[in-house]
Amino acid sequence: MKLLSTAAVLAGVCLVVAGCVARESPSSERPTEDFSAPVQTETAGDCGFRLDESAAEKPAVGLPPDEGSVDAESLALTTSAGEITIALDAERAPCTVQSMAFLAGEGYFDGTQCHRITASEGLKVLQCGDPQGTGAGGPGYVIPDELPTDLPAGPALSDGSPSAIYQRGVVAMANAGPETGGSQFFLVYGDSTLPPAYSVFGTIDETGLATLDQIAAAGITPGENGPEDGAPASPVTIETAAVA
Repeated sequence: MKLLSTAAVLAGVCLVVAGCVARESPSSERPTEDFSAPVQTETAGDCGFRLDESAAEKPAVGLPPDEGSVDAESLALTTSAGEITIALDAERAPCTVQSMAFLAGEGYFDGTQCHRITASEGLKVLQCGDPQGTGAGGPGYVIPDELPTDLPAGPALSDGSPSAIYQRGVVAMANAGPETGGSQFFLVYGDSTLPPAYSVFGTIDETGLATLDQIAAAGITPGENGPEDGAPASPVTIETAAVA
C-alpha cells in the first residue's frame, strides 16, 4: 500500500497499499485534542475484523480479538535509525489500536523494513508495516476504517472532493481504498495534504520525530513515482515493536 505524491493526490489519484499504486502504502487537521496526553482504556467493541479475500495466504498471525479492552497506551518502535514511540489514541481509533497492539504482541513488525519515504512539498511520510517490504504485504485480515473528522481542511481535490492536512507527528493507516486497512502505516514528519481517508491512531514523541528527521535527511532512493518517493536511502528496519 502506498500514498501518492501531492500532485497525484490533488489530481484525484488514489494513495496506497497494493492494488492502487498511489494509495495504501501513504503512494497516501484539525486535531483539536492533545494526542500526546495519556490514552484512557477504552472498549473496542465489535470491530468486525475479517479475512482479506484478496490476500494470497491465510493470516500469518490469526485474527485479533474482536472485542475487549484496549489497554495499550504506546507503541515503541526500536529501529535501526533510532527510537520512535507512538502515543496510541484508543478513544479515536479503538479497533485500529487493538489490531496494532495485537500485531506488535505477535512480533509481526519485528525485523521488517520501512519500505517507503516521500519528500514532496505536500507529502512527507515514512511508510512501514509491510513484512514483504514491497508495499503489497499485509496480515491477511482487514480492519475497519476509523476515519478522522477533525483534521484541518486542505485545498479541494481536482474532482471537488475535500482534502485534509495530516500534521507533523500524526500516525495513520495506509490503505488501498475503503475498508482495506491491514498492517501498513505511515508516520508524518512534515504536514501532508491527503484525502481524509486514512485512520489516525496516534502521534509521535519528540525523540521519534528527531529520528524521522534524520531518516528524511539521509535521502531517498528514487522509485517509480520519481526522486521524491522511494525507499529510504539509508535502509530503516523495525527491529522490535512493543506496546505498553
